[in-house]
Order: sequence, then C-alpha cells, then structure tokens
Amino acid sequence: MRRSFRDAGRGVVWMVRHQRHMRVHLVAAAAAASLGFVLRVGIGQWVAVVFAILAVILAETVNSAIEAVLDLVHPAQDPAVGVVKDLAAGVVLVAAVGAAVIGALVYIPALIHAVRS
Repeated sequence: MRRSFRDAGRGVVWMVRHQRHMRVHLVAAAAAASLGFVLRVGIGQWVAVVFAILAVILAETVNSAIEAVLDLVHPAQDPAVGVVKDLAAGVVLVAAVGAAVIGALVYIPALIHAVRS
C-alpha cells in the first residue's frame, strides 16, 4: 500500500513539474482559496470552491494521461487522435468554465457584502 501512495505521489509531482497548465491551475486554486479565507466564506461555499478546484485538477490530470497514452501508442499525427485529444482538452475547458461560474457565484456576493460592511 505504501508503494501505491509513493507511485501516486510521483505522478502528482510529475504533473506539477512537466505540465504548465497544471501549474496555472494550482496558482488559480491558491488564489481562490486565499480569497475564500479573506472573505470568510461559509462551509457550503467552501465545499463548492473545493469541488470546483478538484474538478479542474482531475480534468487536467486525465487530459494529460490521455494525451500521453495517445502519443505513446500513435506518435504520428492522425485526425482521429487529434479529435480525442481535443475532446480531452474540452473536458478541462468545461471544468474550468464551471469553476469560474462557481467562483463568481461564491465570491461576487461575498465581495459585495465585504464592500458594504
């Protein structure tokens, strides 16, 4: 079991080191979390923010895994492979847009409240 955690940890470290978009997502996640602390959002709002962050990180991880497998199995350019890669990237886009909507729903009212107080 320890080996499984070690291997999974190596995968996470690899993602952070080699995938620029993952680093962008992590910076955005840190900014969202910091804003949540500053605005003192409630537990329900935290659940939504954490869910949104995890959805984007998971989507980026799956996208990277799909791209890596396709590059390994079919290194030559192929329109069908391109479609699959585009679909996987689309999942990340949908997750990121969803996270932005959740962020707006959580933080805009909290910012308005903070300004009025």
